[in-house]
Amino acid sequence: MPDPGERRRGSVRLRAVRFEEHVERAIASLPDDLRAAIRNVEITVEEEHPDDPDLFGLYEGVPLPERGDWAGELPDRIRIFRLPLVESFPDPAELEEEIRITVLHEVAHYFGLDEDRLDDLGFS
Repeated sequence: MPDPGERRRGSVRLRAVRFEEHVERAIASLPDDLRAAIRNVEITVEEEHPDDPDLFGLYEGVPLPERGDWAGELPDRIRIFRLPLVESFPDPAELEEEIRITVLHEVAHYFGLDEDRLDDLGFS
């Protein structure tokens, strides 16, 4: 008979895989030219931000319009935080939509959009 704890760990892993698939679909939903313009960016899913556990996502880097010659530089990073999203949006459809909004919000920072412009576009 399977260990009940193993079943729970498997279920958590399955949910994490589904979460990552939602992130991948959000990136895939971008128009081809925008998706092709995303270069040298690492997109990761983490449990939560250590200093701000309510944060859904974070862009770390230099926005594309502000770059010069970045040959050899470390990649920018987009971090999506699973736990606050899952806890804030228990409905699967709402969760998927909020993951999409969060990913697109952080990608928009990469392209140089600030918080005010994202508010105007409904991505805050």
